[in-house]
Amino acid sequence: MILEHALLSVAPERVEEFESAFAQAESIISSMPGFLRLRLSRGLERPNVYLLLVEWEELEDHTEGFRQSSRYQQWKDLLHHFYDPFPLVEHYAPVREV
Repeated sequence: MILEHALLSVAPERVEEFESAFAQAESIISSMPGFLRLRLSRGLERPNVYLLLVEWEELEDHTEGFRQSSRYQQWKDLLHHFYDPFPLVEHYAPVREV
């Protein structure tokens, strides 16, 4: 399992619009091969910053399967215009789990 991590900074006046668009985008990413689960959390100290965690079976399910698919363009069209700055996306492999 690979964990994708991204901090999504959204203009404060657009958070409701972003959350609505994200609800639509969930069906896109969740339909992709290798997708396991997703969690979107909103910051308490900075309520316009979201933490996106997506679990994939393998790194390539995200970097190749999703990002190189035609469905990724739909994802981008729904969400990418909300981000300022554009998020850094990183991937993590589990070391320990309790």
